[in-house]
Amino acid sequence: MPNIFVIDDDPGICRMIERVLIKEGYGVKIRNNCSNLRPDEFSKIDLLLLDVMMPGIDGFEFCRKIRKEVDIPILFITAKTMEENLLEGFSSGGDDYIKKPFSIAELRARVEAHLRREKREKQHSFQRGEYRFDIQAKELFIEQDEEKIILTKSEYDICEFLAKNWGQVFSLERILESIFGYDSESDISSIRVHIKNIRKKLIKFDKKPIETVWGVGYKWKKEE
Repeated sequence: MPNIFVIDDDPGICRMIERVLIKEGYGVKIRNNCSNLRPDEFSKIDLLLLDVMMPGIDGFEFCRKIRKEVDIPILFITAKTMEENLLEGFSSGGDDYIKKPFSIAELRARVEAHLRREKREKQHSFQRGEYRFDIQAKELFIEQDEEKIILTKSEYDICEFLAKNWGQVFSLERILESIFGYDSESDISSIRVHIKNIRKKLIKFDKKPIETVWGVGYKWKKEE
């Protein structure tokens, strides 16, 4: 039984989410703030639903604080939907977001999609030119210097999908379906923000593997 941790300063939202998820067969733990939470308290947690606007430590700050030690999907619960807010959330280590107000169907769909992704059985690794993908660890390396690129789970999954199909062009809609599934409630703006964030991380190493094909979509450049 997957265990889900819900952190939101609104007790009503916590109770509603708890009822829905317990009915779906999940174990649920709730908190109304992030104060004094340690990374080891997430050792038996499979997914975190994290509110953004909370007194004291907000969701973005808390995510940055724990991300290196907590390797589970983190979904922000937020009313902030401007692109700069989404970018901050993904940059802090979040994998997805649920916009307030949200429906029970959307909550279920997002939780199920991310837990399903975690269970997928994959091969150990593969190589694309100078890039090595460690699929089990969800890590991307530049082979020449064995330099690891620090990516969130969603950023890694986008890179893996494009690299496995290098040379092919995919629309934002197709990338969204491949990463989050056909039943996902995410929208293409989240994919656009993820790609922008990936490029910022790779350009630090003077690497530009993701190419924009204007009017069509994106591709991982195939090396000759």
